[in-house]
Amino acid sequence: MLDVRRLRLLRELAHRGTIAAVAEALSFSPSAVSQQLSVLEREAGVPLLERTGRRVALTPAGQNLVRHAEAVLERLERAGAELAGARRGLSGPLRIGTYPSAARAIVPGALAALGRDHPGLEPMVTEVDPAVVAAALRAGELDVALVHEYDFVPREEGPGLAGEALFTEPMYLAAPAAGGIADHRESPWIMAPPGTLCHTMTFRACQAAGFTPRVRHQIDDFATVLALVAGGQGVALIPHLGSAAPPPGVVLTRMPMSRRTHLAFRSGAAGHPAVAAFADALRGAIPAELSQSPT
Repeated sequence: MLDVRRLRLLRELAHRGTIAAVAEALSFSPSAVSQQLSVLEREAGVPLLERTGRRVALTPAGQNLVRHAEAVLERLERAGAELAGARRGLSGPLRIGTYPSAARAIVPGALAALGRDHPGLEPMVTEVDPAVVAAALRAGELDVALVHEYDFVPREEGPGLAGEALFTEPMYLAAPAAGGIADHRESPWIMAPPGTLCHTMTFRACQAAGFTPRVRHQIDDFATVLALVAGGQGVALIPHLGSAAPPPGVVLTRMPMSRRTHLAFRSGAAGHPAVAAFADALRGAIPAELSQSPT
């Protein structure tokens, strides 16, 4: 009989690539992960891993088993959702991931509604960049997460995950005067740190306009970005949720691009009553000026 906990380890190895990364993500020692995977190989009766020095790759049998593991884990999520639905009232922790501008503009209203309608739930919010949400959901560190994508950085759901669209917001160029991206090929740019979706979006938008941006500041807070633009430190691309109350000296010009927000969760968890309740609360907290996606 194959052990589900060991199947999770194999699935994580397939996604993360190294035993050390799996161990760090799941709070195990590398030796413990390696030992459990060896036990899984004995349970399977065929080699699942190919070890070359410090590198480990999945054999064809290991890759096939990961596909079955994805299906098994999804069914377990569905079973958990059905059991939760059979209980009277929602209770317990709900671990929520969100990006900063949604944490400020939407999540507080959603939590207030959730607390009013489901007082037994314990929402626990963590700010996390959408680029690392998939790993956190698969590892069980989060139950749901608000993630976004840009026109120049499409979202990759990835195996083991599902989601639903929430809303779309416009993007603006924040600069001393009205204009387009191409007008600022010589200007200094203010961008989010490398590795974030916001950084990649700005870089690709500038490339699409025919130039590589000259980055002066790397800031991951839109209020600070707007203050720097007002101080003549550069220009930046800002989503609607990050554009509230721009300081004097900042002109926001709407760009022909947008940012779209989704709610992400593990495959099979869409029917979980806590996930559904949070999704409903979020939809009620979305500002009226934003385009809501149909349910």
